[in-house]
Amino acid sequence: MSLKWTDTLEVAIELSEIHTDVDPQYIRFTDLHRWVCELDEFDDDPDHSNEKILEAIQMAWIGEID
Repeated sequence: MSLKWTDTLEVAIELSEIHTDVDPQYIRFTDLHRWVCELDEFDDDPDHSNEKILEAIQMAWIGEID
């Protein structure tokens, strides 16, 4: 399975499993962008993200830990 920027929930789940010590409420978007691009299954153009997409991933991640 490959992940795209629009797979916000799946990306958030992957990040929450890898970065267990991170509180996503306080994450910088630059770090979030890098971590998404570093996911093994991520297969999308790094330049196709924007603040809205990163915020959606962040919100999904917050939802995962609640």
